[in-house]
Amino acid sequence: MLTRRQMLVTSSTFAGYALSVDTVLAQAIKTDTDGIIAGDQVVKIGSYEMPVYEARPATGNDHSILLVISEIWGVHEYVRDCTRRFAKAGYYAVAPELFKREGGVAQLPNVQDILKIVLAQKREQTLGDLKATVDWAKTRPNVKAASVGVTGWCWGGSTVYQVAATNADMKGAVAWYGPPARPYQGASGPVSGFDVAKDIKIPFLGLYGETDQNPKPEDARRLGELLKQHNKNAEVVVYPGAGHGASGDAGREGVLFGARAPAYASATESSMARPYRATGGESAGVAPPDLQTVAKKRAGAPSVPAIL
Repeated sequence: MLTRRQMLVTSSTFAGYALSVDTVLAQAIKTDTDGIIAGDQVVKIGSYEMPVYEARPATGNDHSILLVISEIWGVHEYVRDCTRRFAKAGYYAVAPELFKREGGVAQLPNVQDILKIVLAQKREQTLGDLKATVDWAKTRPNVKAASVGVTGWCWGGSTVYQVAATNADMKGAVAWYGPPARPYQGASGPVSGFDVAKDIKIPFLGLYGETDQNPKPEDARRLGELLKQHNKNAEVVVYPGAGHGASGDAGREGVLFGARAPAYASATESSMARPYRATGGESAGVAPPDLQTVAKKRAGAPSVPAIL
């Protein structure tokens, strides 16, 4: 029986899954709560209570809502930390624990058991729980209910495609190395990111690595071509030399992208406003620089522009 760490080290079958959560927990940078309010909450969906982690600025109002979708590991500390980073940038950010209905994944010692839960989850359930999260977020203090965006990594990145294509509340989306070929089991059969690309009409930014094997760069580029047939505000970036999990704090890919990964908030705000508008000060329509350069240029959290 493979552990999470052994699977990621020895198996190419699951090369597209995120960095080991054990590694992430050991090395993740800790973002404090100065100036923000953060903690666990519960979203009620009928008789079911779904745990979520929220983070928001302690002052001000009209904070745009950002839906934060984890990888297959659930809402572990790195995801929570990134949620706090978004709050530091001025967003109301919320990360739902999407696998809790099936008992959760945090306590599972091997990847096979995690995948049984993740891959069996119905598309309608996933999208319904995410919609419920957004509806609940609209009731939170000092949010701008008409301004909602979504971001996610790996499995969460794949889920971003599904949300961006179906949830009318969304105003922008950023997907981090989500395999577009990954199928979601729907009532009428499997649905992939390629299938829903035609329905993504909001500003969209996809970030991928050249050496990644799931998704491979050719899949990322194919998705970009499909998106641009129907969406002039869609952009796909494949970073030379970057692999899977390249935005993370832990591991060599995380170092490549800069320790604090300030491009998280920068890329998200850019997509929700205009593609690349706020990425390091470049003008609209110009591809962003490598994220290591962005990290050096931006020591603190970027300011948040007025969102669509």
